[in-house]
Amino acid sequence: MTDTTQTLQVGLFAASVAALKQRVEEVNRLNVFPVPDGDTGTNMTLTLDAVLTDLSALPANSSLSDVCHAITHGSLMGARGNSGVILSQMLRGLCEVITDATEMTPEVVARSLERSVQVAFQAVRKPVEGTMLTVLKDASIAATAGVSAGLELDEFLDEVVHAAFESVRRGPELLPVLKENGVVDAGGFGLAILAEGFVSAYKGREYREHTIETAAEPLQVVPVDDWNDEEYLYCTEFLLHGAEVDRTVIEQYIADRGGSELVVGDRETYKIHVHTDEPGTVLSWATGLGEVSEVHVNNMRRQTADRTNSLRAEAAPSKPVGFVAVAAGAGMAEILTSLGADVVVSGGQTMNPSTAELLEAAQGVDAAAVVILPNNRNIIMAAQQVVGVADRPVVVVPTTAVPQAFAALLAYDGSSDLDAIAEAMGEAASAVRSAEITTAIKDSKGKAGAIKAGQVIGIVDHEIEVIGADVADVAAGVLGVIVDGGDTVTVLGGEDIDDDALDALVERLSEQYPDLEVEGHRGDQPVYPVIIAVE
Repeated sequence: MTDTTQTLQVGLFAASVAALKQRVEEVNRLNVFPVPDGDTGTNMTLTLDAVLTDLSALPANSSLSDVCHAITHGSLMGARGNSGVILSQMLRGLCEVITDATEMTPEVVARSLERSVQVAFQAVRKPVEGTMLTVLKDASIAATAGVSAGLELDEFLDEVVHAAFESVRRGPELLPVLKENGVVDAGGFGLAILAEGFVSAYKGREYREHTIETAAEPLQVVPVDDWNDEEYLYCTEFLLHGAEVDRTVIEQYIADRGGSELVVGDRETYKIHVHTDEPGTVLSWATGLGEVSEVHVNNMRRQTADRTNSLRAEAAPSKPVGFVAVAAGAGMAEILTSLGADVVVSGGQTMNPSTAELLEAAQGVDAAAVVILPNNRNIIMAAQQVVGVADRPVVVVPTTAVPQAFAALLAYDGSSDLDAIAEAMGEAASAVRSAEITTAIKDSKGKAGAIKAGQVIGIVDHEIEVIGADVADVAAGVLGVIVDGGDTVTVLGGEDIDDDALDALVERLSEQYPDLEVEGHRGDQPVYPVIIAVE
């Protein structure tokens, strides 16, 4: 068996908190009940951060009693919001049992959860089923059943965590407001995540990110403006020190001044939470009883408006289709952006971006669907892997050169039919023929004959079509290979050709092909001093 002191060390508790922080925004977005009360995930993590602060201050040889005191004290002092205060009482109940334990066993866990349920329910004047209280209760019931079944500790802990997540999933069946809004309880979900984080760390495995489904459908978080003018305006919480009155006196006064009231602790320090229209009156009364500290007053109407606006922004992409293109060179990126590309991933022939980079780019676009333009043969396959793993529909138009992406972007008509868009963009791209001019880095042979290192070469469709000693001469020669049937020529100057040389090349090609419209642009691409495209 494992020594209980070791199971409660700072590292395990920190791992549990880290698991919640990893999903804190996901928890925050669920906050619809009972009334807007800040961000549940944030409030829970702030509460636990206070615990970590107290734990980190303990000497290395601290007793289990010291550890439990730090957890109880830190969570009470740092409790934020309804969820944080209730969480502090859950932890207090756990610690009341664990502090006297000599080893971690299923029986100890079951008794500590049972006590945690008692303390947490006593702290809430009007417990509501379907919330984090229910999740704790269901986990406790599973623990008791696990002891009766004689489960070993590892299997027992997994069963308790499983019961917690199952309770979260069932929450909407117990609480209509959750079902109406298509969410689960934020505090309950946060509690289950904490349990999984702790057990994963205890068992030495990676944190497992559970997903929740309700009514056989994946969890959907939608904008919910759940404020109404009949609710109290201010969420008010503070610590009251040295009040020589019973808790019942404080509870009665707070209940008369507002709702969602919580009073926990003892005469040395009470933690008070209330929703009220009179925070000043409540605080003035409290200062007549003792000293007040850690005062937090939040306007819940404004909190709700901010959260609703944030959710709507997340839920509604600004446009139906976005575009990710791959290119090397500031000029190339500027042209692609001007034509409608949302993100330009740096890459090309000598620097192929990974699937992960393309996935990150696609998921960063504020659009319901994404088109990827790889612009190189070597990148097409990596781009295609994004289709199956992205969080939205993605298609790849298999462009093999940046000029093809220019034509493809110009072909977009603003529609949202992804298949039709891909077809139209693909047709536009296929009508473009392009050539790259560069310098051979070694002796070789190609379609045009023997090649010496240092010679200038013109490449069309991966075939070396022209060999020469001068970039302009090779550019003129390779244009003759690709010009058939076109009427517009685009010349892109790379980082190795200056503006004067680019202008001279454009003028030369215009004179050589007077019936064509020749345009020059700075692409600033590496490796290729000139890229030419005809369409």
